[in-house]
Amino acid sequence: MAKILEVKYENKADATVFEVPYESQADLCWHEVHYPQQAEGDALWCFVHYDEQASFRVFRVKHEKQAALKIFKVPLANKAGWRNTGHALRGALDK
Repeated sequence: MAKILEVKYENKADATVFEVPYESQADLCWHEVHYPQQAEGDALWCFVHYDEQASFRVFRVKHEKQAALKIFKVPLANKAGWRNTGHALRGALDK
């Protein structure tokens, strides 16, 4: 389950992320779900409030070149998934 915690400091994150403006630029297209039970795989994200609940911690950066992962939010769950299938973080978000 991809239970995501947005952290305030980069050194507390598992990865730095940048929200790209277009789906074609993304490494991962993600969809937000409201319950942890719905968060399956890397692409369905449920945001949590506490570190103990998180399976992965992200820090949002201001510039694309600073990011380890380029992401794009999609409105439908069936549109979510990896666009860069060879990415190093594939499979790491739902540990």
